[in-house]
Amino acid sequence: MRDYLKFYIDGEWVDPIQPKTLDVINPADETVAGRISIGSAADVDVAAKAARKAFATWSLTSREERIDVLERIVVEYQKRYEDMAKAITEEMGAPSWLAQRAQAAMGLAHVQTAIGVLKNYKFEEERGTTRLVKEPIGVCGFITPWNWPVNQIACKVAPAIATGCTMVLKPSEIAPFSGYIWTEILHAAGVPAGVFNLVNGDGPGVGAAISSHPEVDMVSFTGSTRAGVEVAKAAAPTVKRVHQELGGKSPNIILEDADFEKAVAGGVSSVMMNSGQSCNAPTRMLVPEKKMDQVIAIARAAAEAHTVGDPNGNSKLGPVVSETQWNKIQGLIQKGIDEGATLVAGGVGRPEGLDKGYYVKPTVFANVTNEMTIAKEEIFGPVVSILGYDSVDQAVDIGNDTEYGLAAYVSGTDQEAVRQVARRLRAGQVNLNGAAPDLMAPFGGFKMSGNGREWGDLAFHEFLEVKAVLGYGAQQAAE
Repeated sequence: MRDYLKFYIDGEWVDPIQPKTLDVINPADETVAGRISIGSAADVDVAAKAARKAFATWSLTSREERIDVLERIVVEYQKRYEDMAKAITEEMGAPSWLAQRAQAAMGLAHVQTAIGVLKNYKFEEERGTTRLVKEPIGVCGFITPWNWPVNQIACKVAPAIATGCTMVLKPSEIAPFSGYIWTEILHAAGVPAGVFNLVNGDGPGVGAAISSHPEVDMVSFTGSTRAGVEVAKAAAPTVKRVHQELGGKSPNIILEDADFEKAVAGGVSSVMMNSGQSCNAPTRMLVPEKKMDQVIAIARAAAEAHTVGDPNGNSKLGPVVSETQWNKIQGLIQKGIDEGATLVAGGVGRPEGLDKGYYVKPTVFANVTNEMTIAKEEIFGPVVSILGYDSVDQAVDIGNDTEYGLAAYVSGTDQEAVRQVARRLRAGQVNLNGAAPDLMAPFGGFKMSGNGREWGDLAFHEFLEVKAVLGYGAQQAAE
């Protein structure tokens, strides 16, 4: 069993000010996998002040010094790669193959991407006699989720370090092991004291304290829209920058000329990966009404091909993260049945043969309308809703008829038609014909999916303030 009872503040592992522990549950078998300490506003205060002190010197470091630190992080991460993958499987149930190939891989990739961006990033530019200077915003507060734990830590911490910021991190208390290993990696890499600080805890105790702390200049939150609203409210009195990557209910528009075997099966698989626990999952599949019967057959076969079971075995799907999430997903599946959607595959209850662990049947509904609860609410489980449309215009209208706008997907053989649909969709990222992930592509949403962007060079913008120095080039101009 893992015991992670200390916090990391000012380069040292320290005891919490007010001792209080929380059990971490392994979602695969419902056993206690470890314990963490639950922090308080007092712990956040110490961490924020340590970050403020470190900012005075870290903000003045050179590009080369920060590249050196990030490169050392890469080396140490590679040493702990297996540990990271195993921790993610244990804490949130990702199948070992997914933890190895994607979950742990993304943490490393974001650091490597930040190094590449930093090497050529322009922190200063001339506009006439004025110089524009991009300077680190200051102390950053990070509140990260459990579904892609180290991915979300790395895509905030790496650009923050690269731009000269210091920080306080609160990883999810549900899946905290990867956050501890990440912190051990940074300590081993020799990240200067106070630049990175870790305080564990829950949202009301530690998240709210980070969001409202006067020494925190910006807060970056990834999680539910409901919690994001609370973060913004807590941050408002100190007028700090708020960056949010929130929920999604992404449309997946399959045009009439698409390869339906590939597009439908691929859409189902994209939702099922990570047990449906991805904010950008294409959970609303929009297909021509006249193709509904064909789509149902393909989708049923695709869902039934997804085996569910022990994440350390050969199953495609592991459990969802917690009993709370399991109960929520079960309630929404039942809601879909009650509201008249056609249950194509899956349904309520655990898969056959699994009487322990938070396992969900891969579920597909067809003949869904956009007014149904399962088409409107983010389920965050392995559930696909198939909606019919009669025209491309109607498909776009349905696709945009959501309070969210994180991602969207379009498939078809006419490339220009696919592009035209993409232009009309109100989403921060649109994937065409199953394109591969792009670590330089900005990630973030429209509407209630949040504000700001992560990944690549645009992530740097979130951590920089712009200073205009007027008359900087006046002497040269005069000469």
